[in-house]
Amino acid sequence: MSSVPDRSEIDEQYIWDLESIYATDDDWEQAYDAVADRIADLERYEGAVTDDAETLLSVLELYESVMREVETVSAYARMRRDEDTTDQHYQALTARAQSLAADAESAASFIEPELQELTREAFDELVEAEPDLETYDHYVDDVLRMKPHTRSAAVEELLADLSEVTGATGDVYNMLSNADMEFPTVEDPDGEAVEITQSNFTNLLKRSDREFRQQVYEAYFEEWGSMRNTVATAYKNSVKADVKLAQARNYDTAREAALDGPNVPVDVYDTLVETVRDNHDKLHRHAELKREALDVDDLQMWDLYMPLTGDEGPALEYDQAAEYVVDALEPLGEEYQSRVAEGLESRWVDVYENEGKRSGAYSSGTYDTQPFILMNYQDDVASMYTLAHELGHSMHSQFTKDRQPYVYSSYEIFVAEVASTVNEALLTNHLLETVDDPEFRKAVLNEFLERVRSTLYRQTLFAEFEHEAHKLEEEGKPLTADRLDDLYEGLKADYYEPAAIDDHIAREWMRIPHFYRAFYVYQYATGISAALAITDRIFEEGDTAAEDYLEFLRQGSREYPLELLRTAGVDMSTSEPIDRALETYGTRLDELESLLE
Repeated sequence: MSSVPDRSEIDEQYIWDLESIYATDDDWEQAYDAVADRIADLERYEGAVTDDAETLLSVLELYESVMREVETVSAYARMRRDEDTTDQHYQALTARAQSLAADAESAASFIEPELQELTREAFDELVEAEPDLETYDHYVDDVLRMKPHTRSAAVEELLADLSEVTGATGDVYNMLSNADMEFPTVEDPDGEAVEITQSNFTNLLKRSDREFRQQVYEAYFEEWGSMRNTVATAYKNSVKADVKLAQARNYDTAREAALDGPNVPVDVYDTLVETVRDNHDKLHRHAELKREALDVDDLQMWDLYMPLTGDEGPALEYDQAAEYVVDALEPLGEEYQSRVAEGLESRWVDVYENEGKRSGAYSSGTYDTQPFILMNYQDDVASMYTLAHELGHSMHSQFTKDRQPYVYSSYEIFVAEVASTVNEALLTNHLLETVDDPEFRKAVLNEFLERVRSTLYRQTLFAEFEHEAHKLEEEGKPLTADRLDDLYEGLKADYYEPAAIDDHIAREWMRIPHFYRAFYVYQYATGISAALAITDRIFEEGDTAAEDYLEFLRQGSREYPLELLRTAGVDMSTSEPIDRALETYGTRLDELESLLE
């Protein structure tokens, strides 16, 4: 039987080094207690934040110091939990860390409302009296920008206190999908029992036996169907919380509130959707090519993940994949490339799936730790691309920490997805230039096309879905399971017109965890568009463009997202980068079609 291993069976070199944060859980407890005691220190500044320059600097530095410790405590607990989501000890530590973070935000909730009592001129005068305040210039500009949407100190404290509650539906969904749901075991064509998991589902849909793919697809979505009302209730209440919080902050819509945080105009969202809809013909062509390659009368939803090459593609062990990724990053310079290689040797990555491990992949870590990457590596080309993707996030954090103080060390998702996708594009180019094996080349082209399909088209479909779902709630229309199914099925039919749409695919919205972070997914689509434009520029202009890109990475959140991307030579206020990405997608379709002939 093909089964998922226990964590104890995995070699240490493929397990992330969380002991570099806290050697033991007892050390975590000590850090937790220490920072919990310091949270009260913030409250003594309430009512005095802007009394004078020295006080303002003190409160900002104290807040940063506390939050740095809270973030590290939280990251450790969360990553330990994700190693085995059924482990109740680490579930408890994560819950305590979440409460700690909420307490810290609540204790500091008076800071921004008091800052907003300043004028820009008054802050400039404080900077003259205390030059170290100059560091906070952009931060204060952002705080003042949000004044119309910031409530009184008492209301801000209440909203901070309620953050655990308003975010609870996402926690419920994660526990349901990662810990409690049990997907069936199916028999493959060789008679071997295969356990379906959240991590291997799409990989199983790449198997060459069509009957097996259908069996996996239907069994997987039948399990989701058994949870249909529970998930619909969770999502309904998540959307309701988004809408209520937006109203509490004087926004007309939840989408406006979500995009105003990073200062991204809603026109950017609408331009993405309109541009992608204008280019559905390319996606339809991709689907038709897939139908022809598979030699089937109708392309079914269980065929959608099958490669255009018609097979599962070459097996690729992790160590070889890591070598390909490091080599591909040469255009970004020796420093970038060597730091990635060093990180891979220093156990940044938790490589393989194990029993109970959180599905998917992410990059984590804090200002005071090394990066950490969670993966569920499946020995295939897609997993290699995921490794390149997450390393892009990690290196973005590293380059930002090199240059920026803590206040600018994070960055908006809008720009984060650029760094990850630049790595993917560089990997594609490197492999097509250096690998001669025609089957491997086909697999690389197919992976690139699938990445664009699933990132630019699919995430835009998701963006349409959550926009429409929130609009329904704002119009007072109930979000029932049937209504959500109908909404999703209609969008799927538009995007995949040449394919057969069935009742199971109408439930696909249920398996998307990102919907519990409202208006998040569109940034994957804008991110890949910007990344492909940046990569084209690097290939065309060489070191100058590469240095502009690295400068973008070093800026963190020192500027607003659209301005940061202009540093790298991309203007996301227009459709040009999206059009360019879709043009590249079409060109790569031509290349693979020629190889297949």
